[in-house]
Amino acid sequence: MAKNKIEKTNAARLLDRAGVAYRLVPYEVDEENLAATHVAEQLGEDIATVFKTLVLRGDRTGLFVCVIPGDHSVDLKAAAKVSGNKKADLIPMKELLPSTGYIRGGCSPIGMKRPLPTYIHESCLRHGQIYISAGVRGLQLCLSPSDLISYVGATVAEISREGE
Repeated sequence: MAKNKIEKTNAARLLDRAGVAYRLVPYEVDEENLAATHVAEQLGEDIATVFKTLVLRGDRTGLFVCVIPGDHSVDLKAAAKVSGNKKADLIPMKELLPSTGYIRGGCSPIGMKRPLPTYIHESCLRHGQIYISAGVRGLQLCLSPSDLISYVGATVAEISREGE
């Protein structure tokens, strides 16, 4: 990736087509530390504005997505309930790429292989802009939470708790 030219990702191109405003923000990747807390440090941003994308499988509905603050962990019971499941678990890492087209540390709620029901933590509404993965490691999308919610058809819910 050239210093001054940021290569657009599929997620960015989809937002372009939909007329959604965003900024692409590169950061230094540490293959040993793919945590959202590291991304927030690299961006110089509050961890509360850096969201991570997790893919879960419910016992009734199958795959769904949770977008939560970087320093939170998904509340499996709450995620199951809001998604219409009795039980839900994170999918195994080996299933992430075949299911979504994305790898760990570069999973975006935008532009997955097929649209999945998406739930975003209610705290996103407290921020004018949030960061989500642009679909590759080393690049974040900065956009309005309401634009993200509208674009992916996300449901806003209490789906996580503090603590990684």
